[in-house]
Amino acid sequence: MSSPPTAPPTTPQTSSGGEPPSRLGPFRAGAALLRNTWRGVTSMRTALVLLFLLAVAALPGALFPQRSLNAFLVDDFYADYPTAAPIVEALGGFEVFASPWFAAIYLLLMISLVGCVLPRSREYWRGMRQPPVAIPRNLSRLPHHASGASVEAPEAVLGRARTLLRGWRTVERSEADGSRTVSAEKGYLRETGNLVFHLSLIGILLGLAGGKMYGYEGDVIIRADGTEFCNSSVLGYDTFRAGLRVDGTDLNQFCVRVDRFNGSWLPNGQPATFGADVAYQTGEDLRNGRTSWRPTDISINQPLRTDGDRIYLTGYGYAPEFTVTWLDGQSRTGEVQWRPVDLSGTQLSEGATKFERPGVTDPEARRTTQLAVTGTFAPTGAIDQQGRLASVHPDLRAPTADVNVLLGDLGIDDGRGQSIFAVDQQKIDDGELRSVAQDRLGIGDTVRLPDGTVVRFDGVTPWVNLQVGYDPGQVWVLVFSMLMVGGLSLSLLIKRRRFWVRVQATDGDTTGSRVELGGLARTDRAGYGEEFDRLSAELLAPTQNKDG
Repeated sequence: MSSPPTAPPTTPQTSSGGEPPSRLGPFRAGAALLRNTWRGVTSMRTALVLLFLLAVAALPGALFPQRSLNAFLVDDFYADYPTAAPIVEALGGFEVFASPWFAAIYLLLMISLVGCVLPRSREYWRGMRQPPVAIPRNLSRLPHHASGASVEAPEAVLGRARTLLRGWRTVERSEADGSRTVSAEKGYLRETGNLVFHLSLIGILLGLAGGKMYGYEGDVIIRADGTEFCNSSVLGYDTFRAGLRVDGTDLNQFCVRVDRFNGSWLPNGQPATFGADVAYQTGEDLRNGRTSWRPTDISINQPLRTDGDRIYLTGYGYAPEFTVTWLDGQSRTGEVQWRPVDLSGTQLSEGATKFERPGVTDPEARRTTQLAVTGTFAPTGAIDQQGRLASVHPDLRAPTADVNVLLGDLGIDDGRGQSIFAVDQQKIDDGELRSVAQDRLGIGDTVRLPDGTVVRFDGVTPWVNLQVGYDPGQVWVLVFSMLMVGGLSLSLLIKRRRFWVRVQATDGDTTGSRVELGGLARTDRAGYGEEFDRLSAELLAPTQNKDG
């Protein structure tokens, strides 16, 4: 018995490249997935959705306090909403514009716009180099059309058409039936404006990104008594926010001196104007060793601009001055700014002025004899219904301070940073700091501690908060913003339209001609009917109108 025949061995079919389909299949599928993903990301619809998402993502920055703008408001939010604050913190709600999810939307929008606009720019460039399209065969099917028999020769009609269509992109052609045609098109700037708008949007995003990478911003509180500040190091700032490419070692050099704070208020205490008399030295002055100062003034909407930096006046407050005199006759004077806590604008402030007893060499004795004058300061003091100190006006009309003098270990020698506006609450809870005296003081009043030490309230000095900002991308943002407005105006005001003329000599008549006209608006038809009627009336004036 013979064995059943066996099928001949088969070889796997190969693609044109010689590889089995089992190998090329996953690669083709992956390439198709990437291609479709890229098309989806770079579509205009996706760009619009991302632009909307960017606007929505910026809303938390307006609803929640931002740590980069005012860290104290974030602390107040934690105090008012202890349950919700950690959730907002985890989601990046206090640093919206520096959060990863906001950066992701920003980056995707940039990619989408670039991938969408650049191909359109190439297509527009090709279209600009192409002549207007040939005349349609049947002009009567167009939204705008007219025709008539002219007594003029075809060349005369074409001459008048050239004159009327001056400023249009035109091309003349000869048809197979012997007729002469003119194809005209106008309104290419509409697409130019559209592209300028989108390219400017990309430029704005790049300008903002450049500012975030190479710019910096810092806040510094300066007493308005001739105190100076020099932009030489980040150590001089109270808060400093550096760009991603800024290490703080190459800041623009300048110095500013605050001589006087100027404020005016309405009778109800609302601020009318406030500013500061300042003097400054530019980087060139410092490099050339000039010692003279340039006087000027700054206010809320009038910053000082020097060496590429902008110096804004963003707030003001008061620094109470206290003098502590110990039993041995030694004294120390402290003048530290206190933080305004009344958001209604009365400048009711809280703070802590800290002292170390002079002449104490023993580390333990020095640590346990430190003093802090804490409490509340009112520029125009009054007593509320609960008997607490309140302020009824932000001007220095009746400076009053409710002080609580603390004695003990302030933690100055612990090696840890601490706020200048408060003492370490943990020290109070642990009993390392204790209250030894409380009183309400006006200027010149004193309070005596149990050991005979005297604390005197000497006076008040205004301080101002200066915000120093450097943004190398701001000029580009301004330029591209103006271009974007111009591009948007072009795309909205200019309408793209086409106009065709066909002229054919009348059979058996060497002087007459048959004229056909057609018009088509590539965008909105509004307004083109009047223009077409005007052109038709001019061209068909010596004709007998047949159709319109």
